[in-house]
Amino acid sequence: MNTLHVDLGERSYPIHIGSGLLDRADLIRPHIPGKQVMVVSNTTVAPLYLDRLMASLDGLDARSVILPDGEQYKTLDTVNRVFTALLEARFNRSCTLIALGGGVVGDITGFAAASYQRGVHFIQVPTTLLSQVDSSVGGKTGVNHPLGKNMIGAFYQPRVVIADIETLDTLPERELAAGVAEVIKYGLINDPEFFRWLEANIDAINARDRAVLSHAIERSCADKADVVAADERESGTRALLNLGHTFGHAIETGMGYGAWLHGEAVGAGMVMAAHLSHELGWIGDADLSRIESIIARGKLPNRPPQGMDRTRFMELMAVDKKVLDGRLRLVLMRGLCDSVVTGDFDVAALERSLDQQIAEAIDWPPR
Repeated sequence: MNTLHVDLGERSYPIHIGSGLLDRADLIRPHIPGKQVMVVSNTTVAPLYLDRLMASLDGLDARSVILPDGEQYKTLDTVNRVFTALLEARFNRSCTLIALGGGVVGDITGFAAASYQRGVHFIQVPTTLLSQVDSSVGGKTGVNHPLGKNMIGAFYQPRVVIADIETLDTLPERELAAGVAEVIKYGLINDPEFFRWLEANIDAINARDRAVLSHAIERSCADKADVVAADERESGTRALLNLGHTFGHAIETGMGYGAWLHGEAVGAGMVMAAHLSHELGWIGDADLSRIESIIARGKLPNRPPQGMDRTRFMELMAVDKKVLDGRLRLVLMRGLCDSVVTGDFDVAALERSLDQQIAEAIDWPPR
């Protein structure tokens, strides 16, 4: 096991990464101040791992609430199911919520913890690659709205993150690839050494080599922890973590939540950001080719979906948290692995780039 730390003063917390951690009561019990624990999971993960986690909570008043699985259930109605379970159990302000699942479960549980009795304790036990490298770290919680993704939520940090790599053994291939997208993102933001390592090791990640996966998770979490410590509430540099996300969120909303996995939309979104950067003359042909290649090698789409035109993209991108005073800001690339948040780009170039990409739109997932 390796342990990293998110440095946020009195709200700092550890990230434990390793194998067999679900059974390590010594890692989880010190972060549960009271006796009442509600484990939030879903219909896919609970049959696989809930009993093991509950065994680590022996002696506590530990209960569970099982949610339906899928991005389409990341809604206020689903959060209300967690509130109902807490109220029916008469849980008080000293209770702890534990998220056992992927990014949807983590986001819903964190938002419920931030809201129940104005804030209770919260622990992340992520079981997908995407949640282990990204959504479980940093305190972003929330739900989707039909008009925009992640527009309702709160910044609320967990007390600990426990990433058991063994849970990736049961992860479907498509879900694993969705996590690979977020791993690639960290390299492309500002970590050229990691990007080169990924180019050499992407096939081993796809093959679930545990040593390679462990390094990828640790490096991703370390990169994110540094950014979060410097800018917890995304007032500046943390927005770089949204590379590919403005395009990607438009895809998710436009196609209907769950049609494309989040990581798949981010993969295509990073390529769209790279194409716009190329159209602006900020990156060259060779850099664009390397980005398209690693996304494809990660078993991800590197073109937008069929069924969305430029007008729809522009409409959905206008409903984005990075829009400031009516001006769209994007995370673009001044060079390979040199990303910036900027509103200083030619809108005509964006429109040309969108048209070029949409002309090559794909049907995903492959039939």
